[in-house]
Amino acid sequence: MAEKIIRRGNLKDLNTVLKLVKELAIYEKAPDEVEVTVAQMEEWGFGADKQFDFFVAESDGKIVGMALYYYKYSTWKGKCLFLEDIIVTESERKNGFGKLLFDAVVQVAKKDKVKRMEWQVLEWNEPAIKFYKKTKTVFDEEWVNCKLTYEELQKF
Repeated sequence: MAEKIIRRGNLKDLNTVLKLVKELAIYEKAPDEVEVTVAQMEEWGFGADKQFDFFVAESDGKIVGMALYYYKYSTWKGKCLFLEDIIVTESERKNGFGKLLFDAVVQVAKKDKVKRMEWQVLEWNEPAIKFYKKTKTVFDEEWVNCKLTYEELQKF
């Protein structure tokens, strides 16, 4: 059985991480939505204005998954952690990597004493929903997600 390793991501991992992001976009039926580049990920993940951090999952020295998160602020609660994505390559799903990545981010949230850890899941993504139900996740029926795209922001 292959050894499962979860570790902090580094600059050298970004090409593979972007490939995983594109794989997720295909799974979520939005293959043309990925606009971010490795150069942008380098700047925002490792530059002076750091925006995110991430873990990678390895099997036999090969990256097979990742979890990316960042901090946000709630006016009611204070510092919160937002789990942007957990991605495990299709051939490695159901091998425990998602749980290991999730647990790694939970440990960061606990260590940093955030008031809340949040994430989103598509309503049709039954495998992910089933996984999160096992963790006693609170599914929010009250809030509606809103966004303005880059193009829409330019119109203001």
